[in-house]
Amino acid sequence: MFASIATRLTKSIVAVAALSCGLGFAASVRAQNVIVLDSGQATLTLIDQATHKVVAVWPTGKEPHHLMLTPDKKSLIVANSVSNDLMFLDPRTGKVQRWVQDIEDPYQLGFSPDHKWFVTNGLRLNRIDIYHYDEKTQGMTLAKRIPLGKTPSHMTFSTDNRTVFVTLQDSDQLAAIDLPTQKVLWTMPVGKTPAGLWMVPGDQYLLVGMTGEDDVAVVDWRKRQVVKRIHTGRGAHNFRWLDDGQHVAVSNRVDSTISIIDYHTLTNVGDITGLMPGPDDMELTADHRYLWVTFRFARHVGIIDMRTRKLIATIPVGRSPHGIFFADRAPVATPNPD
Repeated sequence: MFASIATRLTKSIVAVAALSCGLGFAASVRAQNVIVLDSGQATLTLIDQATHKVVAVWPTGKEPHHLMLTPDKKSLIVANSVSNDLMFLDPRTGKVQRWVQDIEDPYQLGFSPDHKWFVTNGLRLNRIDIYHYDEKTQGMTLAKRIPLGKTPSHMTFSTDNRTVFVTLQDSDQLAAIDLPTQKVLWTMPVGKTPAGLWMVPGDQYLLVGMTGEDDVAVVDWRKRQVVKRIHTGRGAHNFRWLDDGQHVAVSNRVDSTISIIDYHTLTNVGDITGLMPGPDDMELTADHRYLWVTFRFARHVGIIDMRTRKLIATIPVGRSPHGIFFADRAPVATPNPD
């Protein structure tokens, strides 16, 4: 009951905010907006991608962390983990389209490559929820809730649509779940505080950001073995494919750097330094020129020129910025969620 009241209150706040912002929102509708989730203050910040100016700030549910584009690309889903709901936004403007309630603790979320499965990681509840997804209606029907180890955080999928992989941050493990049967296939230790996951094209290896260490673990998931560790920086956390057929970026939250990994040679080929504290999620422009980054510890978003690998601009946003998205972006390698 209290969750429903909170959701209705949040919707009322959004409506009031829309009326009060008036011309500001009209301007934001015309813009190509960058959408930033301010997890620490339950808001999202809209930034005009061309001018780098904040054009609006909107309330969300409590603790919005991650976001995901729907398979038809008509909506952007924001996962509000503590208020147990999802917001559907216009991907270009950030305008709220609708709400879905009673999705419990959706910290991270993702679609299987064939779009038949929608999965949420319950960070607080130590479980994952698997839903059947109807692509025509965007409807979600719960298939099963699966208890796991402590703090399931990030996920990725195998390209055959059978397996979802989940990191268990406070159990120091990686788990594999069979989607058709909704059964846990296995868990394995990978190191201290595993977080971001990225599947190398061809599905040979999983890369795991070791937030409690200073490296990326390379996992042969078929053999259930860590076959290599790539030194990056302290707090290796999340990945962004660079869409060049060779490289993926990983943010190092503690060292405040971003490492560029060659996923053919499985080596670190260079670090981007001179950043603000706590780089986390990243988004890449369609021309591959600019990498936008949220700085969790600095209340800012930054823009890196990938030709020079220098931070060229910073934009103040809300507390603890986490997820980031814009429609004019380079592709995200499937089966990796945003």
